[in-house]
Amino acid sequence: MKKVLLLLADGFEAYEASVFTDVLGWNQLEGDGSTAVTSVGLHPTLQATWNFQVTPEKLVEEIDLTEFYALAIPGGFEEANFYVDAFSKTFQEIIQHFNAHQKPIAAICVASLALAHSGILHNRQATTYNFPTSKRLAQLATYGVQVSKDRIVVNENIITSSNPGTAIEVAFILLEMLTSKSNAARIKERMGY
Repeated sequence: MKKVLLLLADGFEAYEASVFTDVLGWNQLEGDGSTAVTSVGLHPTLQATWNFQVTPEKLVEEIDLTEFYALAIPGGFEEANFYVDAFSKTFQEIIQHFNAHQKPIAAICVASLALAHSGILHNRQATTYNFPTSKRLAQLATYGVQVSKDRIVVNENIITSSNPGTAIEVAFILLEMLTSKSNAARIKERMGY
């Protein structure tokens, strides 16, 4: 079984987290059956962006990172304190661990800023939230990232994306990395995409 660590920060967007549980869950039942998702957080209860409370399956201190094949991080809102957890030493160490072992890392929207903060995007191409009035692309550039305005950027083992509208595509790309192109296409078709 290829376990995926769904790393949740306070202030995360529930929709961006749900695409991973749905796509990889569909793969369990309708695909090759090889993927499972474990939601993990720093706190016993997490507050999503829009006043939605979530209880992660595990706390960070309860897991062994070596058991996981991939890392998925949904974005969130500064106003909901997303960056407090996302920029924490614990989050940064988890991100660095997955990159050091060349395991897939999928970051939706501003979650790419957590990757950049960890140093793993330095001199690499990536993207983040890029609505015309947003400051996030400029923020990404301050980390020495080769900033792209593409909707989704895949750079070796790392997937970054530009907004919540890309979330389902990111989940399918991660599924393809973990299984195969044909298996991901099968799940897309079964889910009506």
